[in-house]
Amino acid sequence: MSTVGIIANPASGKDIRRLVSYGTVFDNHEKVNIVRRIILGLAATKVDRIVYMPDYFNIIPRAVDGLNRQEKLSLEICKADIEPTFTQADSLEAAKFMRNDGAGCIITLGGDGTNRMVARECGEVPLVPVSTGTNNVFPTMVEGTVAGLAAGVVAKGLVQDAPSVIQTKKLVIYKNGVPVDIALIDAVALRDSFIGARAIWEANRLLQTVTTRGEPHNIGISSIAGYLVPLGITDPAGLAIEFGDGPNTLLAPIAPGLIVPVSIAKHRRMTIGEQVRINKVPCILALDGEREIEVKENDEVCIKLTFDGPRVVDVKAALRESVLKTVGSRG
Repeated sequence: MSTVGIIANPASGKDIRRLVSYGTVFDNHEKVNIVRRIILGLAATKVDRIVYMPDYFNIIPRAVDGLNRQEKLSLEICKADIEPTFTQADSLEAAKFMRNDGAGCIITLGGDGTNRMVARECGEVPLVPVSTGTNNVFPTMVEGTVAGLAAGVVAKGLVQDAPSVIQTKKLVIYKNGVPVDIALIDAVALRDSFIGARAIWEANRLLQTVTTRGEPHNIGISSIAGYLVPLGITDPAGLAIEFGDGPNTLLAPIAPGLIVPVSIAKHRRMTIGEQVRINKVPCILALDGEREIEVKENDEVCIKLTFDGPRVVDVKAALRESVLKTVGSRG
């Protein structure tokens, strides 16, 4: 039985960067519209089941209710058996449930932060990350219909490996020798003593960062890496950066419409398996754009670059490969 999970975060696209920069609010009604198209795409591939994360806006039930009467769905749609807290922990618990429930693919609607939580528990289940957040590097802008079609062909086993499904990198954060969290794009040490507002938008707070990837067209801290040493999703390397007085000052878009000068003390390319120590403590560690970990003066924090992040569906490659296989089977 083929199953696809849907994790739609109703809180994505609404953080403080709407006030301090020029980010736009991603309306939950638009998420409902996207999910509606995703469901129709999944139905076209004849997926058997959809399992979804419950949320306070009821995104998936609203999407189903809004379908035209003539669009009768043959697939089963059911709620993940979790106790919702309506916090980011729901994404983690839903991903765990879907993995154990046998999902062949999980579609996420959210930003880098949403996908970081899902990645902690999705295991080997491939992700189709649809961007509905702010500073998004991990998820991409993809039409809902196409996202549903791609997730469907993966869940049904028509395509399962590269180039359709790509292994990604991740950062493992060690605090006093114990792994405590992960990041998919970047881990940033900030000159702060408490978490406060979770989002990052002040360049003068930056101390250090480790990134798995970064391109000049990115928005967020990873864009800084993109202007130093561009790294893509499959490049077997990362980048460690220390901020402060140094030979390089560059302009980087660290939030929507917020292009600011950033001073680089030094930077170096990292190899897979390498660790970087956070040497400016105390600080706050932000993971994929959100403040998460308090680091006290006596804490020792190291960040390790690995190539065992979540598996991600390349939507274009998956659909192309599935068509070529279908054409080939016809002779």
